[in-house]
Amino acid sequence: MDYSHIPVLAKEVVEGLDPQPGKVFIDGTLGGAGHTRLLLERGSQVYGIDQDPFVIGRTPELPGLTVLQGNYRDMLELMEPTGTTQVDGILLDIGVSSFQLDDSARGFSYHEEAPLDMRMSQDGLSAFDVVNDYDPEDIAAILYEYAEERHSRRIARYIVEARSKKPIETTTELAAIIKRAYPGQHARGIHPARRSFQALRIHVNDELGALKDGLEAAKALIKPGGRLAVISFHSLEDRIVKQFVKGNNGFKPLTKRPLEATEEELEQNPRSRSAKLRVAERLEEEQP
Repeated sequence: MDYSHIPVLAKEVVEGLDPQPGKVFIDGTLGGAGHTRLLLERGSQVYGIDQDPFVIGRTPELPGLTVLQGNYRDMLELMEPTGTTQVDGILLDIGVSSFQLDDSARGFSYHEEAPLDMRMSQDGLSAFDVVNDYDPEDIAAILYEYAEERHSRRIARYIVEARSKKPIETTTELAAIIKRAYPGQHARGIHPARRSFQALRIHVNDELGALKDGLEAAKALIKPGGRLAVISFHSLEDRIVKQFVKGNNGFKPLTKRPLEATEEELEQNPRSRSAKLRVAERLEEEQP
C-alpha cells in the first residue's frame, strides 16, 4: 500500500498559521504528517499527536518533530510531560485520515470487504458492536443525528431484521443491507450506505465530542497572538468550529467564511472537495 499523503488546503494552512523559525505548533491529527512537514520546512517545531498506533508506528523521524500517541482531545495531558505549556498555533484536520480510508481492513469503506470496525484508535467500541447490539431506536438516532439520513428508521429496521438471522460482520454485508433498505432511486454515483457509514464512524470515535474537547484544550494551550486552524469535512463539524471561534471563547476569527479548495487542488486531490478551513487568532486574556 502507498502511504504517501497529500495535505488538504496546504497553502491556506501555512498562510493561516504563519510558521517561522522558533515557533512551536501542535498538529493534533498527525496522519501522514503532510501539514507537519510544511511547518517543519519553515523552521518551526511541531508536536504531532495521533491516536492511531498504525500511524505512530509509520511516522518517520523528522528534525523538529516530537510524536505523541493519543487523542487530540487530551492535548493538555499529552503535552504536560514535554514541559511545553504554550504554543504558537494548533492545527486540527478533523475526520478519518487517508491512511485509514486506504486501508480496507480498517472497515471505513463500504466499497471493500472488511471486518466491521471503524475504530481510529483500534480500541474500544466498534461499528460491529453498534450494528449488532444497539436498539433500533438508537441506531436510527445515530444515522439521523450524525449524517441527517432521512431513511434512518427504515435502515435501522432492516439492520435489526438481518442481524436476527446472523451477526452482521463485514462492511459489504452492512452496505448491502442499507442498499436494500433504501427506497426508490438514489443519486447516481452516491452509494446509499455513504451517510450511514459516516454516522457510525463519527459515533464509534466520538468525533464531535473530541472536537469540542480539543477546541477547549486549544484555548488553554495557544498563547495570545497565536493561531488555531481547523479543517472540517462536514457541516456538523464546521458548525461547532464556527460557533466556538465566533463565541466568547477568546478567539478572533481570521476567516469570515471557511476557505475551500481551489479547482486546481480539486483536480490533484479529489478528497479535498468537502474540506473547509477556519482560522482564528488567540486574544489577550482579559484582566480581572
